[in-house]
Amino acid sequence: MTTTALAALHRPDRYPRSSAYDPSWLLDLDMGPNPLWLLEDLVGDLELRPGMRVLDLGSGKGATSVFLARGFGVEVVAADWWIAAEEAAGVFEKAGVGDRVTAVRAEAHDLPFEEGSFDAVVSVDAFEYFGTADGYLPYLVRFLRPGGQLGVATPALTREVRDLGFIPAHIKDVVGWEAIAWHTAEWWRFQWAITELVDVTSARLQEDGWRDWSLWARACVERQSQPGGINQAVVEMLEADRGEYLSFALVTARKPA
Repeated sequence: MTTTALAALHRPDRYPRSSAYDPSWLLDLDMGPNPLWLLEDLVGDLELRPGMRVLDLGSGKGATSVFLARGFGVEVVAADWWIAAEEAAGVFEKAGVGDRVTAVRAEAHDLPFEEGSFDAVVSVDAFEYFGTADGYLPYLVRFLRPGGQLGVATPALTREVRDLGFIPAHIKDVVGWEAIAWHTAEWWRFQWAITELVDVTSARLQEDGWRDWSLWARACVERQSQPGGINQAVVEMLEADRGEYLSFALVTARKPA
């Protein structure tokens, strides 16, 4: 591994907003691959305006919440179950957005918010853990105001495991059964549209998503003190796949007004 992996995370040509952030800072907050690249791509399909109240669902250590507050002037509620609110709040204070981002420790099925209290809900690198159940979208939509938006970026496959009849071996060896929750963009489109609770505005696979994922994993490997580990396994999985099955789904919708 050369010393260029970290530098490769600076890509102003493709991700100009994300390139304003120090890659080392992002890696220190790592809880999933290239969250700001995913979010920057995703928000192109949303309409975010200053003053909106946005729920960042599964916000992790807070990088996506900082990005939303700084880049779009929105008020963010950063909700995560695995990260203590105090830890996330420290990140927001240091990033200078403590007055615009509120950290909340909350489980995705037991959200402590009033109905109709958000203009938008975004979720990056998290929705696959809780959002695939048939009843989850009806639950989540309750927290959106009429006309509110929903945007999700989640690991995806180019074909459904059910259609394949198996999990490809190079994926199964690294993530096991979890790949069952990595659905195609069209699966998400149908899953949301059939409820008639939202109008799906976009559902697509990220272009060259596997390459972005690989760049992130390589930078994680470069920063490791010991060789091998899960990040090296992810690099090898992505190189074996080269976009045949692996990508990210970017899905957006709007609650009818």
